[in-house]
Amino acid sequence: MAWPIDSEKLERVRRLMRDRGLDALVVRAPDNVLYLTNYWCMKGYDIAVFPREGDPTLIVIEPQGEDARSMAWTPDIRLFKFYDERDPRPPTLRALEAALDVLRRRDLAGKVGIELENGSQAADRMVGEPTVYTNTYFEAFRRSCGTVEDATTLLAAARAIKTPQELERMRLANELAALAMEHTRERMHPGMKESEVGGLFESFVHGTGVGFQGKVEMARAFTLVWSGNGIRTFTATGDRPVQKNEPTLFEIWVVVDGYWTDLTKNICPGELTPRYHKLLDQLLVVFDEAVAHLRDGASLPDLDRLMRARISEAGYPGQPSHPVAHGVGARAHEPPYSHQAGSGTIQKGMVFAIEPGIYWPEGGGLRLEDNFHVTSSGSEKLCRYPDDFRLAGVATAQGGRS
Repeated sequence: MAWPIDSEKLERVRRLMRDRGLDALVVRAPDNVLYLTNYWCMKGYDIAVFPREGDPTLIVIEPQGEDARSMAWTPDIRLFKFYDERDPRPPTLRALEAALDVLRRRDLAGKVGIELENGSQAADRMVGEPTVYTNTYFEAFRRSCGTVEDATTLLAAARAIKTPQELERMRLANELAALAMEHTRERMHPGMKESEVGGLFESFVHGTGVGFQGKVEMARAFTLVWSGNGIRTFTATGDRPVQKNEPTLFEIWVVVDGYWTDLTKNICPGELTPRYHKLLDQLLVVFDEAVAHLRDGASLPDLDRLMRARISEAGYPGQPSHPVAHGVGARAHEPPYSHQAGSGTIQKGMVFAIEPGIYWPEGGGLRLEDNFHVTSSGSEKLCRYPDDFRLAGVATAQGGRS
């Protein structure tokens, strides 16, 4: 089920490299290795050397050799051992030495870009325990190469514009999210623990997603589930019971072969209370106006200003305490970010998460979030599950659809 080589995005990266005079990029963040080679590693010990001309070199931990050969767009795969009886050092040092050797042997060490300023560590295919690198890694390139530059902004610029293949992976992830919401809505009922509901969603995505439509090699889901007055921000799913006649909110990340959704969807078991009807109507106004702002050439800072101003006008100044717009792709949260103190414009081909939220001090509230692909005529919604969850029907006390 390997994806065909995505020449469009690789040529975009090489154009940016030519503009900066870079001989090679050396990347080790799992999302960047995936972006440049299609290899989504199980652990973050692996490194890709991506030259301005010619095939990339993948430096891969030995047990992952078969996976790398089946997934990667490059035939140049070099294996190293995790444990070597002749070398007691950590495996990251063997990977580093292999990368430096590739630069020397291929005469690529003149001007090299590496990831100096990753804002966060991306997940590998195990999606459990990121592998981070120490200063030894960065200093080795400074000693061995003519010039070392930060490649973070170059990769962010390349990744911001999605190719048709990237969009296909993201559409598959969004379709799995919609199917999982429908599956969960049919089975959840008041009194279930939030964690049980999250388990329903996550197990469906993993079970259904691997092999989905004959295209997907790996699919996983991660949720935060809050119900009724448990709806807050930056808190974990608990054992609180699902509330009747109030929303249960799902903060959702679904990943398909390294490409993500970032969604927030809601289900109400029973009839939504009048107070929540009003709050949902208020948020939909904010949400729809933000989506209308998503057009080629529009201001990124103004997108943040717009949503927060409308939320303030609705009677909730200073909310929400989380981002309201950001890019989505090979990470669930990636550039571009919409910040009032920032700059930049929205461009055709970008994918954004739009996520206004309002939360009550005593607990409870709502967030709406969907992913949108910016087109020449506006934007395309990627998840078919409705943001106005009243249109999806209600889950009954028995767990079935009404």
